[in-house]
Amino acid sequence: MPDQMFLLANLVIMAAYVAVMVSIVVPLTRARQLWSNKLATATAMIFFSCAVGHGFHAAMTFRMMTAPPDHHLSSPGWSWGSALWDVCTAAVGVYYWSLRRGYGVLMQTGAMYVDPWGQRRLDEAETREQAAQEMAAAHQATLATVVADSADAIIGVTPQGVITAWNGGAERIFGYAASEVLAGPATVLADADGAGQQTEMLARILSGEGSFSYEGRRVRKDGSPVEVAFTVTPVKDQAGTMIGVSVIGRDVTAAKETAERERIVQERTDQAKRMESLGNLAGGVAHDFNNILAIIANYTDFVIAETRDQPHVQADLEHVRTAVERATSLTRQLLTFTRGDTVQLRDVDLNAAVAEVHSVLDRTIGVHITLIAVPTAEPLSIHADPGQIHQILLNLALNARDAMPDGGTLVLEAGLADVDGQELNMQPPLPAGRYARLSVSDTGEGMSPEVAARIFEPFFTTKPRGRGTGLGLATVYGIVTEAGGSINVYSDLGVGTTFRIYLPVSTGSVAAPSPVRKAEPPRGAGRIVLVVEDEVPLARIVARILNDAGYLALTANDGAEALRLFETHGCDLLLTDVIMPEVTGPRLAELTRAQRPGLPVLFMSGYSNGLLGTTHVLDEGIAFIEKPFTGRDLLHKVADTLHRTDMTIVMGDR
Repeated sequence: MPDQMFLLANLVIMAAYVAVMVSIVVPLTRARQLWSNKLATATAMIFFSCAVGHGFHAAMTFRMMTAPPDHHLSSPGWSWGSALWDVCTAAVGVYYWSLRRGYGVLMQTGAMYVDPWGQRRLDEAETREQAAQEMAAAHQATLATVVADSADAIIGVTPQGVITAWNGGAERIFGYAASEVLAGPATVLADADGAGQQTEMLARILSGEGSFSYEGRRVRKDGSPVEVAFTVTPVKDQAGTMIGVSVIGRDVTAAKETAERERIVQERTDQAKRMESLGNLAGGVAHDFNNILAIIANYTDFVIAETRDQPHVQADLEHVRTAVERATSLTRQLLTFTRGDTVQLRDVDLNAAVAEVHSVLDRTIGVHITLIAVPTAEPLSIHADPGQIHQILLNLALNARDAMPDGGTLVLEAGLADVDGQELNMQPPLPAGRYARLSVSDTGEGMSPEVAARIFEPFFTTKPRGRGTGLGLATVYGIVTEAGGSINVYSDLGVGTTFRIYLPVSTGSVAAPSPVRKAEPPRGAGRIVLVVEDEVPLARIVARILNDAGYLALTANDGAEALRLFETHGCDLLLTDVIMPEVTGPRLAELTRAQRPGLPVLFMSGYSNGLLGTTHVLDEGIAFIEKPFTGRDLLHKVADTLHRTDMTIVMGDR
């Protein structure tokens, strides 16, 4: 019985040692540390030696148990083999013990099978791995924060167009919370056109196209449109298969509005430069043209006065007079839209202006058009040239009439309007404030946007040749902008057109109308008038008119000659052209008044070029007559200027 227990015990111990050895060798082999990890290898060798030694003991015991009773078991071979293996086991133990002392192991728990340098490398690797994990986690958290707080919309979409990610920027731009759109279709953000655009973009991504950008209009939760610039990028897994789409959207609504404003401002600046260049050209032409018209008009009057007994000649001359009036009107329009004329400002009652124009149109516009005037409930006045206000209303009304060949309704309206200063359709823009508003509306043919964009260009017209000059609306624009106002146009093809004129409201009282002049101007009673005009034929005409009316006219063709005549003969009135070579009319007036303070001066011009006042507005106290003028107008103006000076002297004496 003891032999059997001894045999069994040795077999169990041998099996245990083999198992321990295998559990050490296999991991070392897989880690490729069988030769580098000497301590672990030595440990495996001890267990192997012990297992073999116990195997010898088990074999010897088994042989003894199975031998005949009279058989002698002593065998030098088995004894020497067992003894030699025990020596090997002892050698391995000594080797292991030497490693243990050199490595300093077996003094700490869990340090049997790892050498210190290996442990250090493992610890360092573990530290690096932990640091990398922490850095990755921090990076991921930072990235998540950036994505969540980005002002841009960052949206994840499946290849089928289903929303899978939605950040705070998307919520701010589109108005939807993440819970409202996640797992829903991206078409919730688009109208019909936008949905088609989304489908097209997804198709481009699915076809293998890389990242690209585009702009489109989308719809917010509240239904308002928003302009968005998108950047679309495919999202792929490690195998290169597309698993989704990344969409970054930026709200560019404000940027596009700003760009549109800048474009409009640039267009208006360019238009202003063109108008200025054209104005300089037109002004020079108008000056000479008005001199010629004055010559034609007055010589026509001379002939009319001398041929009263010849009706057929009188009829022909009336046609000449009509042509002169038409040419004069055309020249004035040309100067108005180029801001080349001189205006005489006063407070104008808009209700009265509308009523006067209504009265004129009511007799001439035609029975096929219904004419309506809508005044303001309260008195409303502006500071402007009354003739120009009438010209605005008449030009717009006549254009409206031409736009309603089959009849319609024309409305003239005066009122007040508040402007916030942000309107895009004002030409030119106005600062915020309250303005007087004149409206002219018709139910005519209307205009296309392309035509409406060009209507204020000089010489642009849609009327047949011979029916329009293209200066009517350009004149209106020039008058309005010169008065510090603005104009707005709204038109629909087949519906009609509305012009709205905005002008600064006057705070003064409306001036009383000028008294009606007498039928005949007073005689000159021998008073001396010094006429200074560089256009010699016109100077002769003016002198003739004055001489025939009882004045004594002295004529000079330039400033130097005028000064010599003044120093020699003096004068009771200086009648001078404004624009002359070398010495201008205002400068001549300064020189003569330096010698005779208070000398009455009457300026005449068809184009003053701003020499008589700031921004072409006639300064108060300046006597002025516009070319071309009739002899009657001239004589009345001369008499008025002399009378005003006489009254000033009388009041001064008192």
